[in-house]
Amino acid sequence: MNRAGRVAVVGGGWAGMAAAVTLAQAGAAATVYEAGRTLGGRARRTTLDGIDLDNGQHILIGAYRETLRLLREVGVDSRVALLRMPLALEIAGRFRLSTVRLPAPIHVAAGLLGARGLALRDRLRVIGFMRAMRACGYRLAEDVAVPALLAEHRQLGAPTELIWEPLCVAALNTPIAVASAQVFLNVLRDSLGADRESSDLLLPQTDLSALLPEPAARYVEARRGRVLLGQRVGAVVQSADGLQIGGETYGAALVACAPREAARLLEASGLIPETCATLKRMTFEPIYTCYLQYDATVALPRPMLGLREGLLQWVFDRGALGGPRGLIAAVVSARGEHEELMHGAFAEAAHREIARVIPGLPAPRWSRVIAERRATFSCVPHLARPGHATDVPRLFLAGDYTASDYPATLEGAVRSGVAAARLAIDSTARLY
Repeated sequence: MNRAGRVAVVGGGWAGMAAAVTLAQAGAAATVYEAGRTLGGRARRTTLDGIDLDNGQHILIGAYRETLRLLREVGVDSRVALLRMPLALEIAGRFRLSTVRLPAPIHVAAGLLGARGLALRDRLRVIGFMRAMRACGYRLAEDVAVPALLAEHRQLGAPTELIWEPLCVAALNTPIAVASAQVFLNVLRDSLGADRESSDLLLPQTDLSALLPEPAARYVEARRGRVLLGQRVGAVVQSADGLQIGGETYGAALVACAPREAARLLEASGLIPETCATLKRMTFEPIYTCYLQYDATVALPRPMLGLREGLLQWVFDRGALGGPRGLIAAVVSARGEHEELMHGAFAEAAHREIARVIPGLPAPRWSRVIAERRATFSCVPHLARPGHATDVPRLFLAGDYTASDYPATLEGAVRSGVAAARLAIDSTARLY
């Protein structure tokens, strides 16, 4: 038996598949248990009108180094799978900011100086804020809500409305009024505050399951591993020989499902009640995505465009991202009044707002709203997040909700899966 042993991974989302790949790299025989029929967890493929799309629109950025490394490892060419473009924050009809191809941090300052729709004094204030954050290493003495930090640095008003709020909600999927300033600064540090490529936008040109989870499954299965779909785990049982799942015994196990499902599993197993209580105290934020299929001639001015005058926050031209021509994805992140709307009313409102960008827009051929009601945890100050290790020997947690610098993002999930898998590898190596 290889020293890495047999390891179970409960959950086939991005964290679970990142863990499984890391285990396979080390020679472990990894078995992934996924309750659903599609890999990807809360970032997975769904099929609408015969078209493979996603349960929510997600983007990546150049700073997602672990995700990009893992894509290379499992044989995905990110140059094909992802549309890379310099950061362009555009609020239709109101504001446009594009970074320029200069060395960091000049690329951001130059982009801000050339931004349209923001007064010069406000642009200078934003540059001053970025310089101040760089000077303090993007670290706060104590975490606060984002508006308190912005008020201290004279960022309220247009800078918040046109720059900081769109970026904060997009990154943390949490209303800016309650979002963690420290986590937001962590994101700024690794994107706008890092090298020029780190701030690039990476827009998927395939569905999210095909982007990483499914290539990861093929990678694992080619290395003595198994990926079992439709396999809901009822409990993890401790035994003298290790941890039992589904009637099989493993040297280690990783619980890599969503927070509520992880709490259910651990509670049913009678394990680590303190962690269960921490997970149950977490609150969650939704992501609403409305797909609208128009005539093939319909297109947005850019693949990704911000909106600020109504319900929608972002719209994506799926036709420019490898999908059918004329297909638009409209997104609203975090909680809000939109949650009270019936899906038909939501779609009608989305169409009206897109029509402001595309004059003369005809009615869509079809529309569909997908509400991922617990898409992410609420990323608020002083949030208790469990670590990867637990009080149970060789039982580990993986997921975007575990303790880290990052909010609930694809990169956060991947980093967590990799870190938990490495702990599992170390723990099982000591058994042999």
